[in-house]
Amino acid sequence: MIAPWLESYWQRLIDLDQRLPHALLFVGPPGLGKRDLVEHLAARLLCDTPAENGAACGQCAACRWRLSGNHPDLYRVVPASAQDAEEGDEAVPAAESTAKAKSSQILIDQIREIQDALAVTGHHGSRRVVIIDPAEAMNVFTANALLKLLEEPPAGCSFLLVSSAPRRLLPTIRSRCQQWAVGRPGARLLEQWLAAEGPALAPLLTLCGGMPMAAKRLAEQGGAAWRDRFVKDLAAGGFDPLRLAGQWESWLKSKDALAGGFNLVMLVDWFQRWVSDLAVFKLGGVVRFFPDQTAALSDLAKRADVAALSNCYNETLQIRRVVTHPLNLRLFLEDMLMRYARAFKGSRN
Repeated sequence: MIAPWLESYWQRLIDLDQRLPHALLFVGPPGLGKRDLVEHLAARLLCDTPAENGAACGQCAACRWRLSGNHPDLYRVVPASAQDAEEGDEAVPAAESTAKAKSSQILIDQIREIQDALAVTGHHGSRRVVIIDPAEAMNVFTANALLKLLEEPPAGCSFLLVSSAPRRLLPTIRSRCQQWAVGRPGARLLEQWLAAEGPALAPLLTLCGGMPMAAKRLAEQGGAAWRDRFVKDLAAGGFDPLRLAGQWESWLKSKDALAGGFNLVMLVDWFQRWVSDLAVFKLGGVVRFFPDQTAALSDLAKRADVAALSNCYNETLQIRRVVTHPLNLRLFLEDMLMRYARAFKGSRN
């Protein structure tokens, strides 16, 4: 079932029908459902008897093969580290990544395998579909190998690319694809979605910046409990940054966190959003990511210095750039939390 905010894109795709170009690039922030849209389109293209609404029938031989994960003419090209990950997730926790971790890139050998597979006749009908997700995971060599396929596509083959960072793609790749920009849903559609999914998702939805699929996935991973702990730790006054750093290190390395996909990248992202809300509230603005914590933010803002908060936020932006390569997890967390603690020292309020 297509999400409400994707219905207009889906209808336009259906209207194009046989006029669909051989390569489409779906772009937009992670957590909007671009992958779902692509999967629905792939299902329709491979289906023997699509329904009147354009969706795959789910009953024909092609649909049964696809649903079982064994369709011989559907190729998915993803990084080894993301084979089991959802859109926007980090498959390898930053705190646990090692030299032996699976590659986060799409390798040139993967494209060569697709080239070899497409060189022979399809197994079922004349339609074949290649999904590349995320497309920005291709390095320059991989992208150039794909470019040859896009310039001389095999008959009946559709290439569906998904990207949350299209500027990282080669311009030549972008120019060979018809781009579809998926935007975040408006307030009305989000309200409808929350009414259907349940109001308990509201705090996670705001934390995810209004990205519904990201909020739903976070809830399924146990994100509500993670968020509660995060808020409790930072909302407490007079915390010890060194002690909290040790607790967060243990948290990130716990079995529950590793199994659920909670990692350093996510933690730092939440931290940045918390500091942003605190600074905005201090300046009289509207809290965006933690609106249910306005009371806690108000108490903290009374003891915080505006200039120190601004410095903390800017420093967090610098920290965010190196979060995937911390030399020492404990020292990284201590440094980040000490910067936060300094925002409350010497406050004149």
